[in-house]
Amino acid sequence: MPPQDASRGRSASIWDVARVAGVSQQTVSRVINGKARVSEATRAKVLQVIAELGYRPNRLAQTLAGGPVRSVTVLTSDTALYGAAATLRGMEEAARTAGFSVGISVLQPDSQQTDIALRLNRPGEPVMVIAYDDAGVRALRALPPDVPVAAAVERRADEGDAADGGPWQVWLDDRAAAAHATRYLLGLGHRTVHYVAIPSSTSPSPQRTQGWRDALRAADRPVPEPSHGGWTPRSGYLAVRSLLADRSVTAILCGNDDLALGVMRAAREAGRDIPGDLSVVGFDDAPPSAYLNPSLTTVRLDFEGLGRACFGLLHRRLEPQTAPPVPAWSEPELIVRESSGPAPA
Repeated sequence: MPPQDASRGRSASIWDVARVAGVSQQTVSRVINGKARVSEATRAKVLQVIAELGYRPNRLAQTLAGGPVRSVTVLTSDTALYGAAATLRGMEEAARTAGFSVGISVLQPDSQQTDIALRLNRPGEPVMVIAYDDAGVRALRALPPDVPVAAAVERRADEGDAADGGPWQVWLDDRAAAAHATRYLLGLGHRTVHYVAIPSSTSPSPQRTQGWRDALRAADRPVPEPSHGGWTPRSGYLAVRSLLADRSVTAILCGNDDLALGVMRAAREAGRDIPGDLSVVGFDDAPPSAYLNPSLTTVRLDFEGLGRACFGLLHRRLEPQTAPPVPAWSEPELIVRESSGPAPA
C-alpha cells in the first residue's frame, strides 16, 4: 500500500508536506535533495512531517523535471544462497524506503577487475557490494576511487584495507558465533566437535572455521581436521558419510544450515539417532531450520539488518546532513532446538 495522508485518505504529496510544515514546496524539495540553503530547524521540521505523513518522493517526476537521479547498484555473486539473498533484501528494502532505485548486477566467479566499472548504470554511481566471497572482494577492491561504496563483508578489513580508506563496511562476528556454538556443544559433555566447513571465501581460514578451532584449543580438546563441504545439502551429505561410521563422533557443527540438512540425512542412513547419539548444529537460521525433524539448533544471523545498515552507511556518505542514523543490526544468537543434546554416556 502507498503511504497515505491520514487527513485526506490518499497518498501524501509534496504539497501536503509543505502545507503541514508551513513552508514552500521549493523548501521541501531542497530538503529532499539535500540542498544547503535550508536552516537546520526548518530541515528538521520538514523531515519530521515527511515521516509523519509517510511521504515518498516521486522519483520519476523528479527525473523528468531535471532533478537528480538517486540510484544505487548492488554487486553480488549470488542471489540464491540464504545469507546473500537476505542481505540483498535488507539493502533493497532500505534503499527503496529512502527513495533510491536499486539495480542488481550479478558477478561471475571469474569476473575481471576491468569489468567492474562497466556494471554501473552511470559513471560514479553509488555502489553496495556483498563481499562474502572472492568475487565480491575483488569487485570491492576494483571499484574506481571516485565511486561512493559501502560493503557487507565476511570480516572486518585489516588496517589500510577498508574500501576507499573509510569505515564503510559492516560485518557479523562469525568467528565469535562459531566459538560460542562450539562451547555450547562442549558444555553438553561432548569430548570434541567436528566441523563441516563452507568453502573458503575471503581468507585461507574462514571466520567460522577459526571460531570453531579457537574454542576447541581454548578448552584443550582435540581439533579434528574439518570436513570440506560446499554450500548445498548434497555436499554436506557426501562430506560426512564415512565420518559417521565412527561412533566416537558425537557432535558436528556445520558451516551453514544446508550442510546440516545433508548431515542429518546421512546420519539417519547410518543409523545414528539425533540428538540421542549425535548432535548437529547449523549456521544462519534459514527459515526451514525450525521445521526440520528434528528441528535444527543453529546460529541466527541478522543478514537483513546488516543489509539495511550497509545502505544506511552509504546514505550517510551521500547525504550526511539529511540521512537518518545508521540502523543497528542484531548480534549472532544461538537458537537451541531439538537437534542437539547431551553426549551419549
